[in-house]
Amino acid sequence: MRTNYLFTSESVSEGHPDKVADQISDAIVDLFLSKDPEARIACETLTTTQLVVLAGEIRCKGVFENNEWAPGAQEEIEATVRETVKRIGYEQDGFHWEKFEFINRLHGQSAHIAQGVDAGENKDEGAGDQGIMFGYATDETPGYMPATLYYSHKILERMAADRHSGAAPFLEPDAKSQVTLRYEGSLPVAATAVVVSTQHKPGYDENNPAKQAELEAYVKKVVADVIPPVLLRETEYFINPTGTFEIGGPDGDAGLTGRKIIVDTYGGAAPHGGGAFSGKDPTKVDRSAAYITRYLAKNVVAAGLATRCTIQIAYAIGVSKPLSLYVDTHDTGTVGDDKIEQAILGIAKLGGLTPRSIRTHLGLNKPIYQPTAAYGHFGRAAEGDFFPWERLDLVADLKAALA
Repeated sequence: MRTNYLFTSESVSEGHPDKVADQISDAIVDLFLSKDPEARIACETLTTTQLVVLAGEIRCKGVFENNEWAPGAQEEIEATVRETVKRIGYEQDGFHWEKFEFINRLHGQSAHIAQGVDAGENKDEGAGDQGIMFGYATDETPGYMPATLYYSHKILERMAADRHSGAAPFLEPDAKSQVTLRYEGSLPVAATAVVVSTQHKPGYDENNPAKQAELEAYVKKVVADVIPPVLLRETEYFINPTGTFEIGGPDGDAGLTGRKIIVDTYGGAAPHGGGAFSGKDPTKVDRSAAYITRYLAKNVVAAGLATRCTIQIAYAIGVSKPLSLYVDTHDTGTVGDDKIEQAILGIAKLGGLTPRSIRTHLGLNKPIYQPTAAYGHFGRAAEGDFFPWERLDLVADLKAALA
C-alpha cells in the first residue's frame, strides 16, 4: 500500500443542475411514499433553461392506479417540483421556480417488473433489479468518511447556509468544490489544493477586481473555517478560475438525475456499482443495498474491527437472497475478513440481507429521501427517521458475534 500520495474528491452544491434534478426526483419519491409506504417509484428528471421534465414508472395507491391519476395528483406533483426549486433559490431569468415549463411523463410501472418484485404466496419480495452495490467507511473523519470528500461537502454546505441566511448575498445557487490532500500513511497531512467555483451576482468577477477580491476572501474564510488550519499551511487556491460565473444552474447546463454518483458516495475513495440513488423507492437495491453496505462498513470500523472497510453485495432481479457478500478491510482488520462476513450473515435482525429485511431494519419505506439528494448520502448525522444507515447500533452485535 502506498504511504505517501495525493488524493482528490469533489462536491457540487444543491444548485448544480444535476443536483437540482436529484432533489426534484427525491421530492417525488417522498411525496409518493407519504401517500403509500409501498409505492413503487422510478422518477428521472431533466432540467434545462426554463424547463423541467419528469419521466419514469410509478405505482401508488390513491395517486396512480390502473394507469389513472387521482384527482389533483398531477397538480400536487407540479407544486412539489416548483417548491423544491424555490427552496434551492432559483429566481433567475434563465431558471425561475414560478416560470419554468413543466412536463410530467410519469406512467405506470411495468407489470413484468411488478410480478418479479412483489411478494406472493410462498414467495418473498424480490430485488427490484440486478446489480452490485458497495459500502465504505474509514476512520479519517468523525463521520467515517474520506477526508477529501468530507471537506468538499462542508465547504459547499457552509456557502449554501450563508447564501440562504443573507450572510453572503453575492452568491447564487450553483457551485462546485474540490479538495486535494496529501496523505502520509493512512492519514491526511496537508491540503495541497482547494478549488471552488461559485455562481455569483453580476460584478463579482475579473472585471471588478475589488468585488472579485471580496468573493475570494469570503471563500478562503469558509475554507479556513472548515479545514483544520494544520492542513492549510501549503494550500494553493483556485477560486472561480474561469474569471466569471454568472450563468449557472439549469440555464448554464442541462441537469439529469443520477449523474453525480461519486459525489453522492465516497468521492472516488471506494468502488461504485454504477447505480444512482435519487428518484428510486427502496425496493430498488441500487439504493437500499448501498445504504445497508454503508451501515455495515461504518459499524465494522466503529467496532474497532478495522480502520477501513469496503463491503460489496450483489442481487438478481426478482430474487430475495443476495448472490454474494464480500468484505475487504484493506489489511487493517483485527480479525479475518471472512469472519466478518460470517458474522454479518449470522446477525438475526439483519434477516439475511433480503430487500425486505433491509427496508424493515433501516425503516426505509418513509419520506426521508430529499435531504439525501445534496451534499452526500453518507457521513451525515442520523436524526429521527433520517439517515438511519448512519446509526452505530450494530457495533455490539458485531463484537458479540466475533467474540
